[in-house]
Amino acid sequence: MTPGLLTTVTFLPALGALGLALVPRGRERVHRWGGLAVATATFLLSVPLYTRFDPGVADYQFEEYAPWMPGLGVAYHLGVDGISVLLVLLTTFLVPLALASAWEAVAERAKEFVVTMLVLETGMVGVFVSLDLFLFYVFWEATLIPMYLVIGIWGGERRVYAAVKFVLYTLAGSLLMLVAILALYAQHGAATGTYTFDLPTLARWVMPAGPAQTLMFLAFALAFAIKVPLVPLHTWLPDAHVEAPTAGSVILAGVLLKMGAYGFLRFCLPLFPDASLAFAPALFALAVAGIVYGAWVSTVQPDLKKLVAYSSVSHLGFVMLGVFTLNPQGLVGAVIQMVNHGLSTGALFLLVGMLYDRRHTRLIAEFGGLWSALPAWSAVLLVVALSSLGLPGLNGFVGEFLVLLGAFQVDPRLAALGATGIVFAAVYLLGMVQRVAFGPLVHDANRRLRDLTAREWAILAPVLLFIVWIGVYPSAFTARTEASLEALVAQVESKAGVAARVSAVRPLP
Repeated sequence: MTPGLLTTVTFLPALGALGLALVPRGRERVHRWGGLAVATATFLLSVPLYTRFDPGVADYQFEEYAPWMPGLGVAYHLGVDGISVLLVLLTTFLVPLALASAWEAVAERAKEFVVTMLVLETGMVGVFVSLDLFLFYVFWEATLIPMYLVIGIWGGERRVYAAVKFVLYTLAGSLLMLVAILALYAQHGAATGTYTFDLPTLARWVMPAGPAQTLMFLAFALAFAIKVPLVPLHTWLPDAHVEAPTAGSVILAGVLLKMGAYGFLRFCLPLFPDASLAFAPALFALAVAGIVYGAWVSTVQPDLKKLVAYSSVSHLGFVMLGVFTLNPQGLVGAVIQMVNHGLSTGALFLLVGMLYDRRHTRLIAEFGGLWSALPAWSAVLLVVALSSLGLPGLNGFVGEFLVLLGAFQVDPRLAALGATGIVFAAVYLLGMVQRVAFGPLVHDANRRLRDLTAREWAILAPVLLFIVWIGVYPSAFTARTEASLEALVAQVESKAGVAARVSAVRPLP
């Protein structure tokens, strides 16, 4: 098979990692610049996924297919649609920024760090482009070890504890999902005579409603809910964020958490429509609980990074709320909110990391009055905080508005409760900006801090560009998701109706 665009974008980082792994230690400039060059080239190669994407087509585009293990029904099948294309672009966009942010912060084992980040990028992109369940699971697990190493080697004082906790939570869900994948493979084969892991083929099959569908849905849903993370499965996230290096936190918040919400959209809804509809009210309520809980806990955090970490729980609650509205407005809002959260929260982690590199503390009480010492940094912090809390004209408003628009059609009371998360976001984000950037200088050490460097401006400027672009002209992004998500809603509704009729005649044992 001649490699296509998706194959190139997926495996170029891994090839770059292999090449850099062969470069001897002690040549840090080669490792850093080489890694940045590979990540940047990957992003540039992924841009045609946006420019050549046909927003009027609901089906997969840029497809690549080749038999892999035909006797087992395993194929190398890649493709993107309106659900995944923006997430691929978000991944390739954030990785070079994360590598650039570690230029000074990661002083030891720079070669290993760059190689690990590039391998992680291949795993993340592979998750979003895989259209074969076996291949998807390989990429899903391939992200686990690199992130474990990033946290466990280059993290803070409690890095080993945080890394092990991350692995145990993720692995517990992943193993149950593997069992469900095999059960789905066996049941489809028994019903149709075709044993396959091909996602489009499995999605066309109408699984009868019953205990088997429910159990498989729950196994998939647990793996994805841990990854989001959905309350009460979120306790690994604050530890991982606080202990991870800045680059690790950016990728964790910007991409890895989105894999969970993407899994619900890509697998749970089309494969298990009856179970999805049955559990939608419970997941809808858990999403609202996560919004409120994450916002409340964020308001009392004394540590900047922990505040941003708990804000992720709240903002990912909006994503899950949009997913389980099961209507086009909410689903489009969920996908756009995934992108918005990756940009805004990623930028917040970058800004906190830049401040930590200067003062080696993240305690809010250690700051105050930074606008006079770091006017550029403080101005960017204010803009990013406003985008994160959903100020109209910036990116956060678009996703939250669409999610709440869809949610009010489902349950106005729970939607109104979820909307309070925006109010509390203003409390903890503007309160954080007030305590850090305004007022008198708390410590003389803050007077001698240098403002944003050219490298830091080069990292933040592209993020600010997209924050404003999505806020001012959201249809450039929402238009690419609408057709696929409308088709998904229609597929879930039609399959659920057919499955109910089939089960009434021939219920599962």
